[in-house]
Amino acid sequence: MRKSILGRKIGMSQVFDEEGKAVPVTVIEAGPCYVVQKKTTERDGYTALQVGFEEVRREKLNNPLRGHFKKNNVKPLRFLREIRLEESELDEYTEGQEIKVDIFSPGDCVDIQGISKGKGFAGGIKRHGFHRGPMKHGSKYHRRPGSLGAKGPARVFKGRKLPGRHGGEKVTVQNLKVVKVVPDRNLLLVRGAVPGPRRGLLFIRSALC
Repeated sequence: MRKSILGRKIGMSQVFDEEGKAVPVTVIEAGPCYVVQKKTTERDGYTALQVGFEEVRREKLNNPLRGHFKKNNVKPLRFLREIRLEESELDEYTEGQEIKVDIFSPGDCVDIQGISKGKGFAGGIKRHGFHRGPMKHGSKYHRRPGSLGAKGPARVFKGRKLPGRHGGEKVTVQNLKVVKVVPDRNLLLVRGAVPGPRRGLLFIRSALC
């Protein structure tokens, strides 16, 4: 079974390994999460575990969400996400159960999913890594997109890489190593960088490798 938890990105730092080498790490506030609902094939058509993260005031929620939390005897939570599980794995959880960061241990490999930083409208060079043209006088091609294709079709084909909105997309970084776990502060230190800005929501899941 793949272990999963929700968290927030705190920022980047560094730690030193046994050899005294600096290791860049991302500090994540992971959990505690709470099991809000168990979805079954008979009732919902699929099996999944709905978990919530980060307590929030009841007044911040609309009436349907207030009733959802009250029905399952769970305190109001800001974020809700579903984790797909097999039917047999659902029996290991109960509604209201707490999931803490200590499900992971140093040396584990995890996949981390988040929303990348939004960079607004960007040109082809920044957005797609295009090469620029000559910058000397007389050149009319500096940072333009260039040819859009053959003249015959008289249209631009779908998928053509052009300037546009850059960033703000769901990104998954795979096989990051857990360097340190601090259970009393709900902290997870992962080697390398993860997508998103500080305080951005992350979905951490054990890697398949």
